Amino acid sequence: MGLLTFFISPWIVCTIPVWFILYYTIPYFTTYKTLSRVPGPFAAKFSNLWVALSARRGQKFAAVDSAHRKYGKVVRIGFNHVSIADERALNVVYGHGNGFLKDHYYEAFIARTPGMFNVRDRAEHTRKRKIISHAFSPKSVAAFEPHMAANLQRWVTQLDRISSTGPKSNSLDGTPGTFVKFNAMPWFSYLAFDIIGDLAFGSPFGMVNKGKDETEVQLVPGGPMSTAPAVDVLNRRGEVSSTLGLLPALRPWAKYLPDPFFTKGIAAVENLTGIAVAAVASRLDAAEKGLIDTRGDILSRLLQAKDANGNPMGRAELTSEALTQLIAGSDTISNTSCAVFYWILHGERCAPGTIVSRLREELDQAIGGQSEIASYSQVRDLPFLRRCIDEGMRLHSTSAIGLPRLVTDNGSGVEFDGYVFPPGTVLSVPSYTIHHMAEIWGDDVEEFKPDRWLNLTPRQKIGFNPFSYGPRACVGQNVAIMELQLIIGTLFHRYDFTLYQSTMESHEGFSKKPKNCFSGIKLRNKA
Repeated sequence: MGLLTFFISPWIVCTIPVWFILYYTIPYFTTYKTLSRVPGPFAAKFSNLWVALSARRGQKFAAVDSAHRKYGKVVRIGFNHVSIADERALNVVYGHGNGFLKDHYYEAFIARTPGMFNVRDRAEHTRKRKIISHAFSPKSVAAFEPHMAANLQRWVTQLDRISSTGPKSNSLDGTPGTFVKFNAMPWFSYLAFDIIGDLAFGSPFGMVNKGKDETEVQLVPGGPMSTAPAVDVLNRRGEVSSTLGLLPALRPWAKYLPDPFFTKGIAAVENLTGIAVAAVASRLDAAEKGLIDTRGDILSRLLQAKDANGNPMGRAELTSEALTQLIAGSDTISNTSCAVFYWILHGERCAPGTIVSRLREELDQAIGGQSEIASYSQVRDLPFLRRCIDEGMRLHSTSAIGLPRLVTDNGSGVEFDGYVFPPGTVLSVPSYTIHHMAEIWGDDVEEFKPDRWLNLTPRQKIGFNPFSYGPRACVGQNVAIMELQLIIGTLFHRYDFTLYQSTMESHEGFSKKPKNCFSGIKLRNKA
């Protein structure tokens, strides 16, 4: 009874808030005193709660961008985290030889075994990248096209069905003809998941054929099979991991919290790993039996790869890297291709006759009238198509957040524009903000103008950062561009479109995702 009285006594009740205040304020005046003059939201000076709540709402990119517009180029967004909205900082924060580490934030994205994306140790990352980079050599990438083409053909078959069987309606912007209204966003997701399933696991998930977000899950090798909505699972995983990455003390308790955001998110992390376990198991079992793998896809190259000592990847590491490819090659491609599609149509709506007609003229000359889908040789070097893709990536910025890097104990820290950031500081450069700065891109920064890419300034060349920068830049960016060229080229060569929404809203997990893209579709009359 005496112990209970102690815990509910006025003394201990008063002590708790005092302890809480001291816990957050003492580091502000001691460990991170050198950051005290960096401007930013008041709450962000003492904890990560400000930025974590923005991540919880799926709007971290917008909150950080708003903070930069209010406070300037260098902004404190966490107790030890400084965001620098300046293209010069890309080399400082992400460049070769700076010795920085990925922040502890990335540990929230590890399900079982670290992959190349979330491993923090530099030597281990270098080992992984040397092995995996062979899977993305020019020769390897060329071998991926038949797998992409097969899935693209199935996708076109479904779009043909939608365009011919759905209820017709007129456009809202005066585009001639009648269209079938549909939400394009899920169909970009189905295609991207099927392609990466084919490339990374050996077969598509079957989402395009089913027209449904569903795939098989196996939580442990040899365990029972179940199904899960892979697109939804990946979205939830990105949202919860991005939030918990900023609140590491909360990670052990997240699955016990009453907020379903956390409980469903933790379950999503396990389900996502289960997708990789189920998809990889049969290929690994065949390889271990000595069967020759001739598919020429990403997984076959990882199975054949060896490190500098001649050692292959083990099953757990292979599953982890296949999962990394699933995440990197599905969510980012679906989000980016949908956004580029939207911005092309939005640009045409704002300036009729300046975008789609030019794109189609280029595509028609390259592809011809008989092909249902584009081939890479036909679209690889089309300049206006590439400018449209780059401009769409700039405006949407799928990788919108500033990727956090930890300043390591390499002496006195790092200096930028008069600020000194000591070891222990986390630095990031927000891509979305850099891509939307009028001082870099001009007063028309919010407009879709592909021809701005004809005469880029030095600042624009440095500032365009869709695939990150330096030694940890996206290893599969050439595959991503290839896939985008095939998807966008096929769409605008084969179909007419119109938009049924005035703006495109986005929600952010790790990457930035369009919520919807309601458009009208019909087969082109090429006569």
